[in-house]
Amino acid sequence: MEMPINRFKADLCSDRTLIGLWLGLGETFSAEICAGAGFDWLLIDAEHGPNDLRSILAQLQAVAPYPSQAIVRPPQGDHVLIKQLLETGVQTLLIPMVESADQAAGLVSAMRYPPAGIRGVGSSLARASRWGRIANYSALANDQMCLLVQVETRLGYENLEEILAVDGVDGIFFGSADLAASYGYLGQSTHPEIVGAIEVGLRKVAAAGKAGGVLAGDKGVIQRYIAAGARFVAVGVDALLLAAATQRLCMEYKPEVEGDILSSY
Repeated sequence: MEMPINRFKADLCSDRTLIGLWLGLGETFSAEICAGAGFDWLLIDAEHGPNDLRSILAQLQAVAPYPSQAIVRPPQGDHVLIKQLLETGVQTLLIPMVESADQAAGLVSAMRYPPAGIRGVGSSLARASRWGRIANYSALANDQMCLLVQVETRLGYENLEEILAVDGVDGIFFGSADLAASYGYLGQSTHPEIVGAIEVGLRKVAAAGKAGGVLAGDKGVIQRYIAAGARFVAVGVDALLLAAATQRLCMEYKPEVEGDILSSY
């Protein structure tokens, strides 16, 4: 059996922008529905979504038959949790709240086998190696790992150049909501100062030869980010899409129902 190629990582080297969708519902059925829509990538969120190791595994299995590439965001950059997630077969992780080069270097190490890193060796028990059927998995795995780190605080943004200099960091994702809060604009992820800062950050990422990413719900802002060099862009969240669609449908037949679906990203 051959080693699965990380097509998301390979596609980051292409000239096109990869369009993705956030999965926060924690459900296999909805994940599979979204996988059939045609997005380049899907982010399974365990930081703010109700996901654990088993629900993540189930969604990876639901998405696997489709072209969309799965990314997982764990709740934190813990090396033990990273090891468990990699054993499920996911090859791309987005780690939240990265604020320094040392932290980024530790994450790179957690995703690689010795001597290049500290990932525990035991893949014969795991889906990642198809339970030992990929005979040379350990020798090939490091090259297929893709690490995306999330810069979403003032400190992380101020240390962006140092984080970019860490070998093994494949991309920087700018978390606009937390970044806005860090700069005193809580709930204002599209504040002009924040959008401008992310544009500057995306240009720095591109200049360093790495991939920049964002999540945004405003098409105009998305276009600005793409123009600034964003290479992987999430354009929606499953839970918010469902909330908006159901509320619109209800209001069509019950005009007395009031309410707005506001984007928090």
